[in-house]
Amino acid sequence: MDGEPSIAARPLIVADVVVVGAGPVGLFQVFELGLLGLKAHVVDSMAQVGGQCIELYPDKPIYDIPAIPVCTSRELVDRLLEQIKPFSPQFHLGEEVTGFEQLPGGRFRVRTSAGTCFDAGAIIVAAGVGAFHPRRLRVPGAEAIESSSLHYKVTDPALFADKDVVIAGAGDSALDWALALHDKVRSLVLVHRSTAFRAAPAKVRQMEQLCEELKMQFLEGEINGLELDGDKLAAVRVRAASGMVNRVDTQQLLVFWGLHPNLGPIAGWGLNLDKNQIETDTATFTTNVPGVFAVGDINTYPGKKKLILSGFHEAALAAFGVREYMAPGEKVHLQYTTTSPIMHRRLGVTADVG
Repeated sequence: MDGEPSIAARPLIVADVVVVGAGPVGLFQVFELGLLGLKAHVVDSMAQVGGQCIELYPDKPIYDIPAIPVCTSRELVDRLLEQIKPFSPQFHLGEEVTGFEQLPGGRFRVRTSAGTCFDAGAIIVAAGVGAFHPRRLRVPGAEAIESSSLHYKVTDPALFADKDVVIAGAGDSALDWALALHDKVRSLVLVHRSTAFRAAPAKVRQMEQLCEELKMQFLEGEINGLELDGDKLAAVRVRAASGMVNRVDTQQLLVFWGLHPNLGPIAGWGLNLDKNQIETDTATFTTNVPGVFAVGDINTYPGKKKLILSGFHEAALAAFGVREYMAPGEKVHLQYTTTSPIMHRRLGVTADVG
């Protein structure tokens, strides 16, 4: 559970709950805690809130959020931030929780890589599946053009407008961006080592239709080299299974070969793990360490489904579990936001009369 930060410790921060992870589930966890009168400090290793949604696919549409027929990842995060405003959460971004220890009485001393130190009543891990690192293109010259001509994520689609673009990959991310960019770029070539795709069949059919209409091209093979013009990408070399090498002129290269999930310090916290996921009790989503809870993609239990919707459900039950842990034996009544004056006060709203 230990892991000393390299930076001198800052003044101790007393917190009801420390939430590890600022993705959608972590943000909704703040809301559920707030309804029960608990304040949260949120720690995330990324420099912005939103987790994987913002880091990997901010403009990708999401269709399975209740009562919202469609929204982008960015829109979902913005709405969650608006929803939790009444509870004034404190964010500690660009910091990683390095370790914790349980204190007499059940509270926790929690430390981060930036030297922040909390005295917390409980910990909720909502860290997705840990930190992600893209599988990188390992050919000469690749590192020199990262973020300028070589990208492992899309942060600004306008960067590719009217450019020659090559996309490498066979999963949903590669197909999603091929379909999204094909009519905005000057040319688009999708490269994969085989005709077997991991993306949804409907997306594959759309891509094949676009190829038939000459709106994009699919090239079977592996990228085995780059050609640079100074510090800019000029072309990629693609080697087919036959050994023949094709030269493809391009200005921008997007590589979507998947991600390496890494639990980081979480792996050493003494929590029961099953294939890098934290085992939890589905009644309260507590772990084997009393006072430490886990919600979202980071946890596992029989029947687990990795959906944002499932994470929201887990956050609601975890909040009640935290409340019970921090005030054992105290009756916590289920109250509804539509009718409860207590909920209205916490939310800062006035109930309609009439």
